[in-house]
Amino acid sequence: MPTLIVLRHAKAESPLGTPDFERPLSPRGRRDARAAGDELRAAGRAPDHVICSPALRTRQTLEELRFDAPVEFDDRVYDNDPEAILDVLRARPDEPGTLLLVGHNPSMHRLVLDLGGAADEVFPTSATAVIEFAGDWSDLWPGAGRLTAYWTPRAR
Repeated sequence: MPTLIVLRHAKAESPLGTPDFERPLSPRGRRDARAAGDELRAAGRAPDHVICSPALRTRQTLEELRFDAPVEFDDRVYDNDPEAILDVLRARPDEPGTLLLVGHNPSMHRLVLDLGGAADEVFPTSATAVIEFAGDWSDLWPGAGRLTAYWTPRAR
């Protein structure tokens, strides 16, 4: 059974004159990302593969999670279009396993709502949702999954 972990990047800073793509994590963001990784490990949810936006804040979030899994950086995740991200996920090889997706709002929240059918009204930085599916990655359609876990930094 495929499992998708959707994680919004951790809290980033917005230094004056810094392009959006190069925004770094704040100290709080680094702590929250480490806590998210610890929470996932404690729940037995280490990913087999990671798809991540190439933006600096998502790469730094991934670094702080401290997982040892193959990583694929995809510009379509940074582009923040939920339908394009679904195409990325559907193109995965049809093998069971756990996939971690690290990206940006509003697309991360939209994916959780569409695929898992439930979530909080907001999806703050470092929010983490675990969605399980019956079938293959190519079968990802709205309503196809079930939200089985959800964490936010404040809930930890």
